[in-house]
Amino acid sequence: MDMVMLDPVSHQIWDRKYRFKAEDGTRAEATIEDSWARVAVAVAEPEGAARRAQMAAAFKDLLKDFVFLPAGRVLAGAGTMRSVTLFNCFVMGTIADDMGGIFENLKEAALTMQQGGGIGYDFSTLRPKGAPVRGVGADASGPLSFMDVWDAMCRTIQSAGARRGEMMGTLRCDHPDIEAFIDVKRDAARLRMFNLSVLVTDAFMKAVEEDEPWNLLFDGRVYKTLPARALWDRIMRATYDAAEPGVIFIDRINALNNLQYCETIAATNPCGEQPLPPYGACLLGSINLAKLVEHPFSREAAIDEERLARVVGTAVRLLDNVIDVSNFPLAAQRKEAQAKRRIGLGVTGLADALIFCGERYGSATALHRIERWLEVIRDAAYATSAALAAEKGPFPLFDREQFLARPNIKALKPDLREAIATHGIRNGLLTSIAPTGTISLLANNVSSGIEPVFALRYTRRILLPDGTRSEVQVEDFALREWRRLKGDAPLPDSFVTAADLKPEDHIAVQASAQKYIDSAISKTINVPRAFGFEDFKNIYALSYAMGCKGCTTYRPNEVTGAVLEAEPRMPAQASRPREPAVGGIVYLSRPLDRPEALPGHTYKIKWPDSDHALYITLNDIVQDGRRRPFEIFINSKNMEHYAWTVALTRMISAVFRRGGDVAFVVEELKAVFDPRGGQWMEGRYVPSLLAAIGDVIERHFIDIGFLAGPDMSAVRPRMKALALGEGETPIPGRPCPRCGAAALFRIEGCDTCYDCGYSRCS
Repeated sequence: MDMVMLDPVSHQIWDRKYRFKAEDGTRAEATIEDSWARVAVAVAEPEGAARRAQMAAAFKDLLKDFVFLPAGRVLAGAGTMRSVTLFNCFVMGTIADDMGGIFENLKEAALTMQQGGGIGYDFSTLRPKGAPVRGVGADASGPLSFMDVWDAMCRTIQSAGARRGEMMGTLRCDHPDIEAFIDVKRDAARLRMFNLSVLVTDAFMKAVEEDEPWNLLFDGRVYKTLPARALWDRIMRATYDAAEPGVIFIDRINALNNLQYCETIAATNPCGEQPLPPYGACLLGSINLAKLVEHPFSREAAIDEERLARVVGTAVRLLDNVIDVSNFPLAAQRKEAQAKRRIGLGVTGLADALIFCGERYGSATALHRIERWLEVIRDAAYATSAALAAEKGPFPLFDREQFLARPNIKALKPDLREAIATHGIRNGLLTSIAPTGTISLLANNVSSGIEPVFALRYTRRILLPDGTRSEVQVEDFALREWRRLKGDAPLPDSFVTAADLKPEDHIAVQASAQKYIDSAISKTINVPRAFGFEDFKNIYALSYAMGCKGCTTYRPNEVTGAVLEAEPRMPAQASRPREPAVGGIVYLSRPLDRPEALPGHTYKIKWPDSDHALYITLNDIVQDGRRRPFEIFINSKNMEHYAWTVALTRMISAVFRRGGDVAFVVEELKAVFDPRGGQWMEGRYVPSLLAAIGDVIERHFIDIGFLAGPDMSAVRPRMKALALGEGETPIPGRPCPRCGAAALFRIEGCDTCYDCGYSRCS
């Protein structure tokens, strides 16, 4: 497949993220087929010399035309000879409850992110805030204070170059600091590099159901007792208002784990599809179901199950080889991966495949197809892994008796269990369904993972080879195929998007898929802003009742922004207005003229490393009865700051006077980290003086009503939440850290920009 067959957006993604280039930017690959060949040869290396060329050809054929999509790390890194990991995400080691252990784990996290891995951490092992620290006569600051340090580290690694991954932070539902953990994301400025999830136990769910008291305890000491339902309602209210925390049903995950006999899980990777033990790694790849449907849009539309099984067999072998050719940031990660050889084979394009087959997402007949497809994938994966064990040996920690006793293995057909009993199995776990946002867009915009189609069509800006930008229409793969085959015929009922579905449809698909997935599933249930709170709570109760391993929802809110609600509105919300080009320069807007007098406020910052305070004056202009920022002045007696404060003053003021969405200024300043270290201010870690200035600007934006913010009156009395009234226009997405457009939305648990394509998860 030549690169000219890629649509413009897919070509841009390939060129920017996955095309191999020399250090000086010289392109080493002319087409995406060259990329596939590079990956195929690299992952065939562990094969014997006699079979190496044959398997490289088989792997290249598997990748051809996007039938199989290895995770982005594999596509970008395999065969490049660079010191990068091919594993997407890791769960780090157990954090010891002492300073040495805490900061050793912080170092390991930084080294892992430096190679491109996202990480998950369980902070439940850290003593709660206020607990005594023996031997030093002090009280503990609690896990949230150390999560701030992790958050600052992640931003520092990210600011050093391209996106380096994000983090998942978990805390048990019985930890004494769980209430603060639940509410922390109400602060729109705190723990932005983390996804958060509560580890919910079966005992807690039983206590909620029976309205029993619930103890919060650590190291055997009960710190507080409260009604279980009150704590559950607090979790629900927080995720209703701020989209986090998610919920992980941790007892269910451990009970259904193939490897429970040799590991205990307490955390997941950032998007939740891989519950992992300490130092566990997730190696991901997805079969593109949309590419396997024969006779689309007809009564005969179906997936050739024999071909699907063959694709699975080759994909399992490819992923198993990646374990042996990948670099690992830490020796403990390599040891863990090679001892258990877990892989995460999943699917993408499921919603498009259903559309091709005339099935409405979430319907009974659609669920039947989903279960049949995933059963074929599961059985073929286990059969291949047993055959690989006969050829290369089982994974080192394989215990025949204990493995065969696990629930997922008991559910297999007798011939598969017999093959495992005879030969063992090469991989401890085999299946997982990940978010595939960027690689699905690379594959000419097939639907992502097992999610419904998010939007049938939207507008996106792409960077052209000559450095200019062009706006292009991005269409869902199934819609494009319909137009190619059916012309302008009306769309059938199978063409549904996330906005058309009920939460029950999402849960039914997730629960049906989970029956055949031995790891977990990344899935987000989007609900409209007006969705009632009691109905919202029922989503989580139903997810638990139907056997899901976790639940993540997204409701538009003041803290995180609003997901795009309708396809026709997407271009308008995800694009910035332009004015005509003049002399080759494109002006986004004309600078505002300055009136003689302006309202404003002056703020004082006392940075601990400076002898003199900084005074920050922000003046506003009133337009249509609404105040918006116009200029900034920064003054100090400390002449060390003079040059950069003058430069900052002029630059930020110039941005303000251009108008439009200038909230990105806050994000950019708060992302700056001082290599000498930050400071603790007002009970939280601020990574640099520039970040502190960003905090002041954000506070001012909220005070004047220019920027919506959470209710943080307990921390900053002057801040107020700005809720939208009935009938008002939903707030746009958050500013993108790359392009600044108000087009950053939470999709599949991942921040994604619908304007420039930035993604924190790939």
